[in-house]
Amino acid sequence: MRPLFAAFLGFSLTLLAGGCRVAAPTGPVASPRAPRTFAPGPLADTVSVGATPWRRFFQDPALAGLIDTALQQNLDLRVAVQRVEVFQAQYLARRGALLPTVTAGGTAGLDRYGRYTLNGVGNYDTNFSGNTVGDRRIPGPITPDLFVGLRSSWEIDVWGKLRSRRKAAYLRVLSSEQGRNLVVTNVVADVARAYYELLTLDNQLATLLRNARFQQQGLELIRIQKEAGRVTELAVQQFAAQALRTESLSYETRQRITETETSLNQLLGRYPQPIRRGPALPNQQGLPTRLGAGLPATALLRRPDVRQAELELQASAAEISAARAAFLPSLTLTPYVGLNAFRASLLLDPSSVVFGAVGGLAGPILNRAQIRADYRQAIAENYQGYYRYQQTLQAGFREVVVGLQGLENYRAVVDLRGREVAQLQSALATANDLFVAGYASYLEVITAQRSVLEAELSLADARQAQLLQSVNLYRALGGGWQ
Repeated sequence: MRPLFAAFLGFSLTLLAGGCRVAAPTGPVASPRAPRTFAPGPLADTVSVGATPWRRFFQDPALAGLIDTALQQNLDLRVAVQRVEVFQAQYLARRGALLPTVTAGGTAGLDRYGRYTLNGVGNYDTNFSGNTVGDRRIPGPITPDLFVGLRSSWEIDVWGKLRSRRKAAYLRVLSSEQGRNLVVTNVVADVARAYYELLTLDNQLATLLRNARFQQQGLELIRIQKEAGRVTELAVQQFAAQALRTESLSYETRQRITETETSLNQLLGRYPQPIRRGPALPNQQGLPTRLGAGLPATALLRRPDVRQAELELQASAAEISAARAAFLPSLTLTPYVGLNAFRASLLLDPSSVVFGAVGGLAGPILNRAQIRADYRQAIAENYQGYYRYQQTLQAGFREVVVGLQGLENYRAVVDLRGREVAQLQSALATANDLFVAGYASYLEVITAQRSVLEAELSLADARQAQLLQSVNLYRALGGGWQ
């Protein structure tokens, strides 16, 4: 017995020594550290607008209702929820691998042993024993074998392989939840962007229709001037052409409104239908034009994509631990308990109770190349996770910097274009008065009308860009999923 135990112990130590030769991986190349602030200069604020719930950030009740509908019906969000369910099921499977499996069952077999086999000779001699009488005699020449009971198998996690896999699965559950939050953030931002684009198009359509009325009035006036002999037919044709162009622009804007409404309805998870609007853009309360970004160390960590990348990195590190542990021998325990007999009438007898346990130690020998490949793959995926995490941080930092600068720039753009519109409207009134008095040509009136229209449309675009910068910065700072 001792030589057998010594041989088993030596074999086990050989397997263990072979697994211990796997060195821990070196870390990936470090990336530059993120700056302490989003912009040069003194710290202006330490509170990020990303911590503001979206209901407080978007004050328009109509927009809030659309976002509510999207969060309930958006199909991308429903897909993300089911993705969380998938990873939760995988975690339950990984957790269950740590527990023993127990199966209940029964088997029935018939064996005919040859006269010159060990079992055949053994059964023959046993029946001649004085202790083998009555029901204890082994039937022959065909011997039944009946078993009813429980069998179990349990891999004892000595090296932490199963625990590492469970940890990786749990981290991926958390990562999928952050992925769902990322979808929520994107849906909220996309709905807000489409809504403000729709309001901008409504504003531009109203501007076009108003200018079309003014141009039509100017056309009537120029026809009267022609009948009086003050202008030629060329002036009438020029005014008519400008009125037709403005009318065509209004139909183009109507088409863009239809496209935007359809896209917004798709975000809401429904088929095309009218979109309820709030106040028009000139009267819209709008969004804050000055937003606090906070410190990068805290603001960026609010972003769901950064959190997701961080959790994926931790999960890949756990997979490396599991891959290293796969080189070490696994210890398996297989106990059983039940009723075993060679006669059906004796199967339920208390004397037929049997139980036992077998322990096994198995380590990879011939398939180590595959395990090494799995180990290298785990390391490469961990490096990918690290670089993806750094990439996400840099992308988030870039979006915040662009958003902050965009708010400042578009605030100035809106102010300057508003003053431009006021100047051009005054110039148009002056041109009309001078034309009626005979001191200006019709070309000056046409030019003034065209300039006012272009400036008003440009002002609407600038207001939209300013609103979208606020939405983009809010999303870049991790806002929208609360």
